[in-house]
Amino acid sequence: MTPLPFLIIIAAYLLGSISSAVLICRICGLPDPRSHGSNNPGATNVLRIGGKGPAAAVLLCDILKGMIPVWGSYFLDLNPLILGIVAIAACLGHIYPIFFHFQGGKGVATALGALAPIGADLAGMLMGTWLITILLFGYSSLASVVAALVAPLFTFWVKSQYTMPVAMLSCLIVYRHFDNLRRLANGEEDKVWKKKQQLKAALKEHNEDAETLSEKSVK
Repeated sequence: MTPLPFLIIIAAYLLGSISSAVLICRICGLPDPRSHGSNNPGATNVLRIGGKGPAAAVLLCDILKGMIPVWGSYFLDLNPLILGIVAIAACLGHIYPIFFHFQGGKGVATALGALAPIGADLAGMLMGTWLITILLFGYSSLASVVAALVAPLFTFWVKSQYTMPVAMLSCLIVYRHFDNLRRLANGEEDKVWKKKQQLKAALKEHNEDAETLSEKSVK
């Protein structure tokens, strides 16, 4: 085997390690997503603390982190197993970023980007599954886990030769959501809109406290 696959795997991990959520929040003057909201540096949490614009930018960047290395490997005609390892490397970079003290996100958007080169139909089915689940139940974590679980089935239907690497990637996503699943089982997981309301209330209280201290200092 040539060194090329190993170099691509390393490059995929390093690209995945660029935390777009943290960088975009810094650029937009928003709080660090690792210490606000759900403490998860991903698009969903950025939506809570910064709104649709920054969240959309984070989502796009996270998808590209998975898409670019896998698509490049696809055009280099690497076998499906290597493509799966490249996808996992990109997601591991997002989850455990070497540039950000290994404090990363859940890897869902990066995984979606890694699966997109298999086919637009697969990506569309997974996005539809995620959206329907979150609309029905309101839990982003549950929607991500459901999409991860059905991904190998959809892949077998679309391009069966990629079923095994997609199943490996799905296992990683489910493992990353273990704590969320535990909270769901215990009835402790908050819905997306509930967290947003809680965060707005906390930020409002923080601003009021800051204004009170400012008035006292002036007096």
